Amino acid sequence: MKIPKTIKRLCKTCKSHTEHKISQTKRKTASPLSRGSKVRAKKRGKAKGVGNLGRYSKPAVTKFKRTGAKNTKKTDLRYACAKCKKSSCQHKGIRAKRVEFI
Repeated sequence: MKIPKTIKRLCKTCKSHTEHKISQTKRKTASPLSRGSKVRAKKRGKAKGVGNLGRYSKPAVTKFKRTGAKNTKKTDLRYACAKCKKSSCQHKGIRAKRVEFI
């Protein structure tokens, strides 16, 4: 996927359309301390013991076929304003094997 090095877009802090320099960062994975993590649930007293524990009470599914990992990652672009030097993140990532700046 080819992306220009600079693009003119709206800056939230300047409140005007200015030139933005585009850079790419590595997309972060989910944190082990995320809200739905089983580690944190165990600390709260969930995901262990007997009885009906909602989503943690069901046994593991026996016929579960694991699918392979996706061969593309979503883009994580940062837009830095040339005027005020503030940067903003990309609203929605697009799946691409390779990002090339032209």
